Amino acid sequence: MDSLTLHGTHIRLEPLEPGHADRLAAASAADPTLYQWSAIPQGRGAAEGYIAAALADRDAGNTLPLAIIRIADGVLIGSTRFMEMEWWNWPPGHPRHGRSDPDVLEIGGTWLTRSAIRTAANTEAKFLMLSHAFEVWKAFRVCLHTDSRNFRSQTAIERIGGKREGILRAHRMAVDFTPRDSARYSIIATEWPGVKERLNRMLYRG
Repeated sequence: MDSLTLHGTHIRLEPLEPGHADRLAAASAADPTLYQWSAIPQGRGAAEGYIAAALADRDAGNTLPLAIIRIADGVLIGSTRFMEMEWWNWPPGHPRHGRSDPDVLEIGGTWLTRSAIRTAANTEAKFLMLSHAFEVWKAFRVCLHTDSRNFRSQTAIERIGGKREGILRAHRMAVDFTPRDSARYSIIATEWPGVKERLNRMLYRG
């Protein structure tokens, strides 16, 4: 699973690795003011630490961190990840018993450099990841969380078809090192065909 690469028309998602550190730092340095609600690494040392922490989570089986590469010029424009992956305790004899693919998961940790904002990059990243989650892994649910104060992110999630479930209080540590309330969204397998059609229209309407 750690070798997963997803190819789109506008972007490619490839496994995040230490060799991405310089390009990751350059992407985040373009406009640090974008990241009011997210802990994004600033500088080479921070980028190395960010990648090391992500890979430790990967090795623990919790996440699959990805670099977002713009196909037109090969530039690294951000990062995202599959995370909070869960495997349900299916009984022996059940078709899903012993599967290596997660039953439910979260897509999160997504950020983009300034030049990729308001392009197809985020939409296609979500399209690729949701397609893989529902069509390859056969997941039942994909969650998305964002800071309850981050209204731009909430609007973006709703725009692609995420269903708001509510607020999780003191859910995670915020970027300002306070307990963060998270707005929780999800897409379930039965909703995926409609969400896929919506994403296709958003990506290829022109």
